[in-house]
Amino acid sequence: MTASDTGTGAAKHNHDRPLIIVRTLDAPRDLMFNVWTDPEHFKHWWGPKGCAVGTSKMDLRPGGTLLYSMRMPGGPELWVKLVYQEILAPDRLVFASSFSDENGNITRAPFSATWPLEVTNTLTLGEQFDKTTLTLLSHPVNATDEEWRTFESAFSSLHQGFSGTFDRLAEYLAKI
Repeated sequence: MTASDTGTGAAKHNHDRPLIIVRTLDAPRDLMFNVWTDPEHFKHWWGPKGCAVGTSKMDLRPGGTLLYSMRMPGGPELWVKLVYQEILAPDRLVFASSFSDENGNITRAPFSATWPLEVTNTLTLGEQFDKTTLTLLSHPVNATDEEWRTFESAFSSLHQGFSGTFDRLAEYLAKI
């Protein structure tokens, strides 16, 4: 079906295209899982280069949350809330992420009125020869077509941002 076949002048959006990021790091899987789930580790590597992370609260259990702030030099403080859905140490971590206020109330992204309110992230960790390959799949939850389009239009910048974050992770792993 083409856009003109729908009768609306706009094609129906396909909601099955997640963001996929794969990275292999020089660390065993148990350590990799620990740096994702221990707030003392997490704050040292999460976010793009130059980003400062402050952890407010982490409750690592299904239904538990991580509430943290992020600040780029000269930028505003942003709050993010993760809600853990599945924890299968050291193989898999599933969590929903949302922008929030400092109390964990979900808010719109400060950079886009059409960014999805909630994005589910599935992190899988595979180990071979003391190296860990992490795979991150992300997709909006209960998003409108416009929110999906906004999410997909950001794939390039999301890949770039996660690349910087995972560079920081590799540097942090080399120190511990």
